[in-house]
Amino acid sequence: MTTSHMNGHVTEDSDNETKTVALASPEEPQKHREMAVDCPGDLGSRMMPVRRSAQLERIRQQQEDMRRRREEEGKKQELDLTASMRLKKLAQIPPKTGIDNPIFDTEEGVILESPHYAVKILEVEELFASLKHIQHTLVDPQSQEDISLILQLVQNTDFQNAFKIHNAVTVHMNKASPPYPLISNAQELAQEVQCVLKPSHQKDGQELSTLLNAPHIQALLLAHDKVAEQEMQPEPVTNEKVYENFGLYGGETVKIVRIEKARDIPLGATVRNEMDSVIISRIVKGGAAEKSGLLHEGDEVLEINGIEIRGKDVNEVFDLLADMHGTLTFVLIPSQQSKPPPAKETVIHVKAHFDYDPSDDPYVPCRELGLSFQKGDILHVISQEDPNWWQAYRDGDEDNQPLAGLIPGKSFQQQREAMKQTVEEDKEPEKSGKLWCAKKNKKKRKKVLYNANKNDDYDNEEILTYEEMSLYHQPANRKRPIVLIGPQNCGQNELRQRLMNNEVDRFAAAVPHTTRSRRENEVAGRDYHFISRQAFETDIAAGKFIEHGEFEKNLYGTSIDSVRQVINSGKICLLNLHTQSLKTLRNSDLKPYIIFIAPPSQERLRALLAKEGKNPKPEELREIIEKTREMEQNNGHYFDTAIVNSDLDKAYQELLRLINKLDTEPQWVPSTWLR
Repeated sequence: MTTSHMNGHVTEDSDNETKTVALASPEEPQKHREMAVDCPGDLGSRMMPVRRSAQLERIRQQQEDMRRRREEEGKKQELDLTASMRLKKLAQIPPKTGIDNPIFDTEEGVILESPHYAVKILEVEELFASLKHIQHTLVDPQSQEDISLILQLVQNTDFQNAFKIHNAVTVHMNKASPPYPLISNAQELAQEVQCVLKPSHQKDGQELSTLLNAPHIQALLLAHDKVAEQEMQPEPVTNEKVYENFGLYGGETVKIVRIEKARDIPLGATVRNEMDSVIISRIVKGGAAEKSGLLHEGDEVLEINGIEIRGKDVNEVFDLLADMHGTLTFVLIPSQQSKPPPAKETVIHVKAHFDYDPSDDPYVPCRELGLSFQKGDILHVISQEDPNWWQAYRDGDEDNQPLAGLIPGKSFQQQREAMKQTVEEDKEPEKSGKLWCAKKNKKKRKKVLYNANKNDDYDNEEILTYEEMSLYHQPANRKRPIVLIGPQNCGQNELRQRLMNNEVDRFAAAVPHTTRSRRENEVAGRDYHFISRQAFETDIAAGKFIEHGEFEKNLYGTSIDSVRQVINSGKICLLNLHTQSLKTLRNSDLKPYIIFIAPPSQERLRALLAKEGKNPKPEELREIIEKTREMEQNNGHYFDTAIVNSDLDKAYQELLRLINKLDTEPQWVPSTWLR
């Protein structure tokens, strides 16, 4: 079996007639199993040109042909006019001063407004008056004779009727088109606005909420969405663009398909070789093949635009299709596999918890279609039809990339990571001939398993892949708590204290609990919540504490209820926590925003600590840097963002900017928070 991307070069021939082709770099071929037809290049970085439809291409071509014809006719007319004796005589007459024609005064007549320009409509009477004016101005006999003929024509009833038809058509052709709808879910947006306005006590907010609740407004939004849904549907495929028919080809029943393909829109299909046959392996979302719905996985390609394909290598097929555009006619043997019609797939949004580079992945079916991403990127998954290889876009790339990219499916990624961990843990060499499914040695090993049906919360020992996300905008009266995480001496305590000192009415800390006795000048509920050791231990067992510890035989801790009290007061709760506390906080209903405060380089960190009068040893600095790596590796999937504290003032301004952004922009949060 041979697989390729119709853009590359064969790199391997094996005994079972399998070939793999790499398209991105002919000089350094790489092994993979499929080849994408006219792939646009590296989906991870390439910016695609603006799409242009085939219809626009044809219009442009027609305009170009008309321009050439006008130029040729103009040259002919110029030759004919030059040969006229009368024009030769007129050329000898000195030029006269131009005469203003009042009929073309822009202040008169009917002006039709159009989205692009204004059109002037003239009445027959105005045309007649203009000709009379010209008749009095031009005194030579030939001009008088010409004007008389034109006046007779204008007074003719047939001409006047034709002139009225011309005006009516002009009016109709230049009417402004109705605006194209921007969205088809106005009702949904109105409901979201109402949810945001619900806790508002402002008069304007309450008035807007009342308006949106009015039956007439809701009926209007419903009508808008119905019309917009119809308007925004893709144009029905006509015989001019795609065509499907069945017939006989060498005694075999075949399907003949015609697809209109613009130059800058990829076909969006991968192919492979099976013996002498060229088989369609995959249909990629966003390409001409997927939009037409006429090519299917498993179809064998016999001909393209009259050129026989059977017996060709996939590289030859790519070379053939590389520059093809316009109407592509495929002769296919339909796939014998009966597949149910594809259900409309829901787009899911996930946060990646690992880095992925398709160029380093030997398992990716088509390397050129692989989508690279980094830990923390938001990916929009538009197809999970192949459970092993999902089709997705990176957040923000949807308008720049016509084709979706391939990313490893969740279960597939978990399986190979589990296998990798098993291999790393298994230090004893396997006996020759032993298979993966054979009996293992009796050494007890903890299995690394992940149950996707239970939840999306992870321990350090669990395999991190993707986490489903949703957009969330915090209500005005329920601010998300801000958690600052980082190694010691990285500035998180100083940043927290500066926020509380500079904006006392906006930020506050949660009041901790303790089992020690109250000291003089301490106020219960302000400085600490003083409780008995038994009550403290009961609350620990009930999971009421985010974090807790013991110091000098007294227990101290920060409870979920203490944080909730700050939130209910309308302030933003600021927390400095250890990484071990993040899972508990994240599993609560508090929806924390977690910011990792990272140190700069070792030399810069030494300089910052020196300003504070500290003189750390080199091994202490190395320990801080190493602790940073460890925290990021083990708990980075909890972080919403990170700030590198190379300068405390700049770090403070960046921290303030991120906190302010929570009020103005929706943020990606785990979908489990909103269920």
